[in-house]
Amino acid sequence: MRQRLGQVTLADGTTVAYASAGSGRPIVYVMGWLTHLQLSWEFAAERSFYEALAEGARLVRYDRAGCGLSAATARTPSLEFELEHLAAVAATLDEPFDLVGTSMGAPVAVAWAAAHPGTVRRLVLYGGWVRGAELASPAVRESVLGLVEAHWGLGSDVLTDIFAPDADRAFRAEHARYQRACSSAATARALLALSYELDVSAHLTQVRAPTLIVHRTGDRAAPVAQARALSDSIEHSQLTLLPGRSHLPYAGDHVELVRTVRRFLGLPVPRRRAEGLTARQREVAELISRGCTNREIAQRLGIDERSAEGHVERILQRLGFRSRAQIAAWHTAQWGVSPPASPPVERPR
Repeated sequence: MRQRLGQVTLADGTTVAYASAGSGRPIVYVMGWLTHLQLSWEFAAERSFYEALAEGARLVRYDRAGCGLSAATARTPSLEFELEHLAAVAATLDEPFDLVGTSMGAPVAVAWAAAHPGTVRRLVLYGGWVRGAELASPAVRESVLGLVEAHWGLGSDVLTDIFAPDADRAFRAEHARYQRACSSAATARALLALSYELDVSAHLTQVRAPTLIVHRTGDRAAPVAQARALSDSIEHSQLTLLPGRSHLPYAGDHVELVRTVRRFLGLPVPRRRAEGLTARQREVAELISRGCTNREIAQRLGIDERSAEGHVERILQRLGFRSRAQIAAWHTAQWGVSPPASPPVERPR
């Protein structure tokens, strides 16, 4: 699946980048805190999530001002500014769309659906909230904001641990670097402050679109009580709780999350791809997730290196992947984090 990039210009002249993937009826996806259209497409776990969501549809994402491929701005982040972004992207479409909001994008999507009911076919809210002030105590909020502002490197590490506690060390390290590449420390702090300030309680009863609220029960960034608060106040809504602690939609069991969302949107729901692998191929996939090379896989399974290489190639073909990193991300999403591989045991000759 290819990603096509474009840009729109807001009324104040700010340039906002957007991307489309797939073809079919449109799904507008309002992302969370920090974004980068290009780097997210290169991040195997995140791209796998978007590709699965876009199958048979057209997925439209965008970078908010000051993030990723969009231009910097001197304007202070606000809900009104967020809605200007969404309005400019929506204007590129000539039909109603499904609207998906994740994390900070969820309250933005609520406000849009309430104000523009005729544009939204169905609404999906993942990892969202009603009142940002209820995400953490005032002391915790100030501590996190201060850390991001003063020590962006450490701040990105700490927040990644909160956002993706179920992910392995390599995933978290890559995601922390990704966050730092998305924006400056000042922009990151300003957008995080907006997350804490957002309050869409007055908009909830105005939402008319059928709504799915989906949340992981152990989400450490957005308490599950916020999902219940959304569900209690939005008519025609259904609440689906999934197991897991990760706030990032593409961390943890993103396969089940995609299946849940696609089922609600009326899109075909793929079977879990594990059904297409043999028992030996699943063993190889697990060892790849542990960081093993083909030689190490061969040593552990008692096969020659060429056979191990063949298993890897067949796994790539069956799952439709292009890299070992995608296999590792897929295995982690299916069965959780695999422990690091121990040194192979030398067998007597």
